[in-house]
Amino acid sequence: MTTPDDTTTVETRSVAEELLRRIGAGDPEHIAELYADGADWQLDWPEAEHGRAATPWIRHRSSRGDAADHYRSLAAHHLPEGAATTVDEVLVTGTDAILFGEIRQTAASTGRAYRSRFALRLTVENGLITRHHVYEDSLAVAQAFAPETTAA
Repeated sequence: MTTPDDTTTVETRSVAEELLRRIGAGDPEHIAELYADGADWQLDWPEAEHGRAATPWIRHRSSRGDAADHYRSLAAHHLPEGAATTVDEVLVTGTDAILFGEIRQTAASTGRAYRSRFALRLTVENGLITRHHVYEDSLAVAQAFAPETTAA
């Protein structure tokens, strides 16, 4: 059995931590520089929910431009006040990192706040992110962005 190279694990942790710093700084173009073109980007949402007008950041992406667009769109559809992300743990082995945490956001279109636990799986190769898979509470996000319904 092969064990991950310590140098690879250190590089992966460094890129994951830099991603968190850049997300915190809020500059989509600077964040996108960490992604390889052709990255495997997925968000764990029911297929019918992909491309929803209310949540356009939730879709497959593969280029640096797509990555920048994701972070711009995410910011545009949420209110900055009260937004917070906590990362509880970062596990790194070789080229893979798993980040566990919680996102707190408020939907700009409805004013409804939500909380979502998440796991983010990253793969880092040659100093760039080649895999970005997010697993989150998609129901909490969908409910925050759902239009009000009135009883008949």
